[in-house]
Order: sequence, then C-alpha cells, then structure tokens
Amino acid sequence: MIARAWHGRVPESKSDAYYAYLLRTGLADYAATPGNRGVWVFRRASNGVTDFLLTTMWESWDAIRKFAGDDFERARYYAEDDDYLLEREELVTHYEVLSAS
Repeated sequence: MIARAWHGRVPESKSDAYYAYLLRTGLADYAATPGNRGVWVFRRASNGVTDFLLTTMWESWDAIRKFAGDDFERARYYAEDDDYLLEREELVTHYEVLSAS
C-alpha cells in the first residue's frame, strides 16, 4: 500500500467553507477512484491560518495514476482552489506503508 500526502493552507475564516469544498471535489474524486483505500483529513488552526493535511491510501502506483495522472508527484488542484488556498504547493509526498492497524 502507498500513502499520498498533500498539504494546503487557507485563511482560518475560510476553513469550514474549504472543508465543504474538499468534500465536493477532491474527497469525492478519491472515493470514486478504483484502488483508493481511504482518506484522512487533518486540520490545524494557528495564528489566523488553517493547515489541511490530506493523506490517502492507495493499493498501487497505477491506482494513484488513475487519480493524479502520469505526473503523479504533482499535486492535483481544482477550479476554485485559488479562492481558498494561500499558495499552491507543487508536489505531494508518497510513502510506502509498512504497517497499518
């Protein structure tokens, strides 16, 4: 199994709206992609900024490519992301999952 981690930052005042937007866009697309084994959404607010960390689990590199495309190291963004995000991080991080319980 492979974990894919993405990080984004939004103004704290937009945090709830951004989460609702994630549910309609990225989280819905993760769930609809064959080979996705789940998503964890983490949120932390500090000094007027909210950090989001999304970690998805995938059964294979091919499954990740079905979601992200051939350049799967690049983050995937949606049409309205710039309405929320303070910046766009270019890359995501992948991890080999050694243990899960």
